[in-house]
Amino acid sequence: MKIFQATAELTPLAKTGGLADVSAALSLHLQRSGHDVRVVMPFYDTIDVSGLDIVPVDYLQEVPISIGSRHGHYSVDTVQLPGTGLSIYLLRSPDLYHRGSIYTQHFDEHRRFILLCRACPEICQRMGFAPDIFHCHDWHTGLIPLYLRTIYAWDQLFARTRSIMTIHNIGYQGMFSSDVLPDLDLNGFEGMLHQDDLRSGVINFLKTALLHAHHLTTVSPSYAREIQTDAYGMGLQHLLRGRRDSLTGILNGVDHHEWDPATDTLIPFNYTAMELAGKRACKRALMSELGLTGEIDQPLLGMVTRLTSQKGLDLLHSVLPEILSRRPVMLAVLGSGEPRYEHFFGELQHRFPGQVCFYRGYNNRLAHWIEAGSDLFLMPSLYEPSGLNQMYSLKYGTVPVVRETGGLADSVQQINPQRGTGTGVLFRDYDETGLRWALETALDLYANRTLWMQVMRNGMAQDFSWQRQGAQYEDLYRQLMVRG
Repeated sequence: MKIFQATAELTPLAKTGGLADVSAALSLHLQRSGHDVRVVMPFYDTIDVSGLDIVPVDYLQEVPISIGSRHGHYSVDTVQLPGTGLSIYLLRSPDLYHRGSIYTQHFDEHRRFILLCRACPEICQRMGFAPDIFHCHDWHTGLIPLYLRTIYAWDQLFARTRSIMTIHNIGYQGMFSSDVLPDLDLNGFEGMLHQDDLRSGVINFLKTALLHAHHLTTVSPSYAREIQTDAYGMGLQHLLRGRRDSLTGILNGVDHHEWDPATDTLIPFNYTAMELAGKRACKRALMSELGLTGEIDQPLLGMVTRLTSQKGLDLLHSVLPEILSRRPVMLAVLGSGEPRYEHFFGELQHRFPGQVCFYRGYNNRLAHWIEAGSDLFLMPSLYEPSGLNQMYSLKYGTVPVVRETGGLADSVQQINPQRGTGTGVLFRDYDETGLRWALETALDLYANRTLWMQVMRNGMAQDFSWQRQGAQYEDLYRQLMVRG
């Protein structure tokens, strides 16, 4: 199949969240499966170009384009995704993408992604590439399905192209004032935008994609159901319910080339489900690294997270200090985000020295160490479209304690102590009582070493690889091509 992937983020070139990981891993899976995959993303000045062999595409240099009254040019370079044979096309427009960050609050933020949406079909035209599937990721690419049906519909190159929009997080929709309408260059097709929004003075890029993409996907089956409800739909639930027959939830996969305790080059000791001595050694190394002074047999709870309200951190304010005061449990937290949460974890470390360590920021090596060295991994999310850390944790024999929502509900099974089944502890209600119950239950189960070892091995036997999850995308692509 000929597959075009359009994204604002791609690991390791530009990343703020799971969108980057999925865009890279899915594209790489498709390429390894023999498909012709073209991936386009903006060439931000934040991309670390050291060690990259970036080559200009000779027929895609200084291409003229007008966005409303703004006349300019864009160019395209190509680079191989580090450590792979996958070529990535970088959309170069320094006046728009050299801003010191992936996203900005500038007055012309909309133009940065209008250019991405306009350039992608034009790149196909200049390549002579007729995609079977035009796969768009999140709101940044939300205008592409509409453009394919309107200003590029004349080109028979796209006659059989089917567009897919993947919603990675419905909380981010790309909403702008309707004042940006002239920059969309729809010229006679304005009626295909959401008219109630226009009357309200709004243009919503994601909603536009939900109206016009041939198919919609999101990153877990449970999240596909949740976003059709008033509680989780973020204002788009009615539209999504109307398109429920064209909405598929596919759980994100894990890149086991990077995340596998048997081969992970970032952790101090490797191990497998059959030989777990290395995990205990990783725990000892992590405790030493972070200055945790408890006993090796005391449970160690890990967290690697963006510090935002979505991650359920408001539930922790009374529950964690209470648990830490009463139970011999250690805590290792890696993350950054909202100042109030950074302050909370900083104070927790000050209050419980040697028992709690908070590392502010992001450190990829430490993220791997926490996954390998922790006994439990906490994700009390308010909502979680897919989540990856709970799947990393399962692979590393680190038992997840999670809220039963989105991808967490789809990837973690409740422990049954009598049968020795299950892979983690889930709580349903988003409240402190539920979180307290989950943590107390997990810590009590940890004391049963025979059961705990079985639960660890249950988790390590789960398969969330892209070989499995990516095959579901391939099946969906084929179905769309057959429907015509």
